[in-house]
Amino acid sequence: MRSVDEQLAMVVDAAVTPEPIRLSLTDALGLMCAEEIAASEPLPGFNQAAVDGYAVRSVDVGGAVAISSAAAGSSDAPAGGAIALPVVGEVAAGSQKPLRLQPKQAVRVATGAPLPTLADAVLPLEWSDRGQKRVTPRRPVHTGDFVRRTGSDIQPGDIAVRQGTVLGPAQIGLIAAAGRDKVLVYPRPRVTVMAYGLELVDVDRDPGLGQVYDVASYAVAAACGEAGADVTRVGIINAEPRRLRETVANAVARSEMVVIIGAVGGSGADALLSVLREIGEVDTTRVAMHPGSVQGFGLIGDERIPAFLLPSNPVSALVVAETLVRPAIRKSLGRQTTERRTVRARSLKPIESIGGRRGYIRARLMRDATTGDYLVESLGSVGGAAAHLLAGFAEANAMIRLPEGITRVRPGEIVDVEFLQQRG
Repeated sequence: MRSVDEQLAMVVDAAVTPEPIRLSLTDALGLMCAEEIAASEPLPGFNQAAVDGYAVRSVDVGGAVAISSAAAGSSDAPAGGAIALPVVGEVAAGSQKPLRLQPKQAVRVATGAPLPTLADAVLPLEWSDRGQKRVTPRRPVHTGDFVRRTGSDIQPGDIAVRQGTVLGPAQIGLIAAAGRDKVLVYPRPRVTVMAYGLELVDVDRDPGLGQVYDVASYAVAAACGEAGADVTRVGIINAEPRRLRETVANAVARSEMVVIIGAVGGSGADALLSVLREIGEVDTTRVAMHPGSVQGFGLIGDERIPAFLLPSNPVSALVVAETLVRPAIRKSLGRQTTERRTVRARSLKPIESIGGRRGYIRARLMRDATTGDYLVESLGSVGGAAAHLLAGFAEANAMIRLPEGITRVRPGEIVDVEFLQQRG
């Protein structure tokens, strides 16, 4: 029996990052940048107002406060009384008409508007009497106050986005600020998901005696998509040998990974395994984990793409997808960290596991409002019929991960817990 770590190392090592492609910025979110983006212009490109107010020379309003009952006794009040500056113009955001400020004048400016020449500060509206023809400052401003200076964010030649950076909203904005509408990225790996089994029917048909809905391919396709893959769900594949070969060949031609559910465990999978072994090397084995112990992996086709063979049970398939397929997808995306975040949490319930296998138990992770400690409540056990109930997975936001040597956990003991996708 192979350990989970051995199986994981094998599948992650086989994952290949696709060749970079150039995408529009609107399609690049979440992908890894494959080039270095340097700024050719300063950002911002001109001195601009950071707030609505008045462009002024700070020397003209330094320490100036209107004489009023509210300001009486203020240490900022000038000895000579209030200062009122004539308002000689107005500049809106986007204005291309240059203005020059003369001493002891003010210009009304909107947020984002270019500052007139000689202005070195902006007096916010709230710090003034909001005068239309003359404005009286209520508080002083100093050089640079409420001004976005030229190049304060990025200077020409600065690296806006480095190669290997995962593109989030801020990085997308920086690339746009560099005047680019496209970027070279590592694309999402194409993953084809299919199901095999004579007992399966699709959800648009009524299952007969001995038949079940093809649930697992929907669930696993969703898990692959959530991991970042570009997923094609083929659904139930035909068991006739010629059709089987065509389906597998088509999947190999258009994918970086293939996931086949129901391809292990039982004589019914022999025909499919025979086809896969004609075009590559596929190994079926037991991995020291539960659920999902019986599984397979190999490299198929001329391009030697990874092929995952998952058990037919939806819960087992999902656990294997989370534990092994997801890290391979994340590696193909170029991510340095391929596994989900893990925390230590106090178990609220007793848990039983199977000796010699790493246990993966669906769970609800919580946090103590007083102490901040993580608490976890198992939603099933390892082993028995309850381990294969999909409803427990639907309620889970985490998985408890028990080492191979632990068969029982008592309430209050600390366990490792993996975050799952957060909902709501």
